[in-house]
Amino acid sequence: MLPEHEIHKSLNDRRSFIKMMAAAPLFATLASRSLADTVAASRTKPLGANVYSRLGVRPFINGRGTWTYLSGSLELPEVRQAAEQASRQFVDMFELQRAAGKRLAELSGAESGMVTSGSAGAMAGATAACIAGSDPKNIWQLPDTTGLKHEVVMLGGRSAFDSAIRLAGGKLVLVHGLDDLQPAITAQTAMVYTTWRDDRLSKALQVTRAAGVPLLLDDAAGIPPFENLTRYAKMGVDLYCFSGGKGLRGPQCSGLLLGRKNLIEAALANSSPWEGAVCRAMKVGKEEIMGILAAVDYWSRADLAALNKEWENRVKRIEKLVVTVPGVTTSIEIPQEGNSYPTLNVNWNEQQFGLTVAQCDQQLREGDPRIEVLTNTNPSLVPAVHEGADPKKSQTNHPNRLQIISMTLQPGEDLIVGNCLRRILEAARKRSA
Repeated sequence: MLPEHEIHKSLNDRRSFIKMMAAAPLFATLASRSLADTVAASRTKPLGANVYSRLGVRPFINGRGTWTYLSGSLELPEVRQAAEQASRQFVDMFELQRAAGKRLAELSGAESGMVTSGSAGAMAGATAACIAGSDPKNIWQLPDTTGLKHEVVMLGGRSAFDSAIRLAGGKLVLVHGLDDLQPAITAQTAMVYTTWRDDRLSKALQVTRAAGVPLLLDDAAGIPPFENLTRYAKMGVDLYCFSGGKGLRGPQCSGLLLGRKNLIEAALANSSPWEGAVCRAMKVGKEEIMGILAAVDYWSRADLAALNKEWENRVKRIEKLVVTVPGVTTSIEIPQEGNSYPTLNVNWNEQQFGLTVAQCDQQLREGDPRIEVLTNTNPSLVPAVHEGADPKKSQTNHPNRLQIISMTLQPGEDLIVGNCLRRILEAARKRSA
């Protein structure tokens, strides 16, 4: 009988062999692709530099997800076509916004809607609507709120984006739990803001309805699924918003605000193209309006199950490549919060490999091609910002980890990401051996 350590070695060798066999077709594809690229390069003249590289800016493979600082998402072909067609003619923007609102109402079941400059733009427009209404004198007065209801209850605490509320004149009142919501609502409360989308939302609505105060739900990354567009209307949420440049894959500088007709009318009155409105600076053009309508129409017909299967297959191919490195483990999940797409978690013992998650992230970013992946860092967060957390509760520091978001990967990029990550991990393992 073999000694225990020999048995373990035999089992490990067998597992490694099975993993290598599973990844063999992917290695073959990578090899043939490399040869084809070499032959093609020898037969063609060098192409002109990429429009970004001419400026010294390096495009990248996006495995991090739809982050604004990484230019959001790539527009759907339908969006690009609609925006290009929209750019060819002049229209009255007042008329276009109203027509867009009517179309959004048809698609969502909400009373009305409007196109904004993003989710933050929707937050500002909603705040202005709830403070000033449609009264021209009040609209011109903002952000001075003298004599106007102007408190905004932040249900769940502060947000990194609440400057959009403050710049329209809102004064923040922080509330961390449902029990504290009703006592926080006063005669000066203009609006309640939250990002809660679970069972707490319906309970919060019961409180705000009884108080006669509108509630704004921020679900910036909430589409897909398309059902969220209609779900909040059925629940009777007063106002709710989405980003156009995230999962919707509309224009990067676009968003949606939907809800009660009187509040949408007030938000329009406080927004561009009105001169003198506090949200005039948050302009959206005809291209953004027609582009995001095309995106919403696309998602109303899209087969999300088929897309999720395609996205899952991308991270599975990456998984097959990286687990050929002994000591690397993986798992695939669909997060419940933002970036709700099949996501690959890649784990290894940082001490044994002599490689931290941050160092691996840096090597991927500095490589050729440049690759962005998701870690616990947020390079776009203002350092002083402290979001949401209840100061009465202790804060938990989660360990850094490396994740790869499937939705923002383009066809064929999964093999590139998997191979680059595999090489980095394998090199670290050999150095530390």
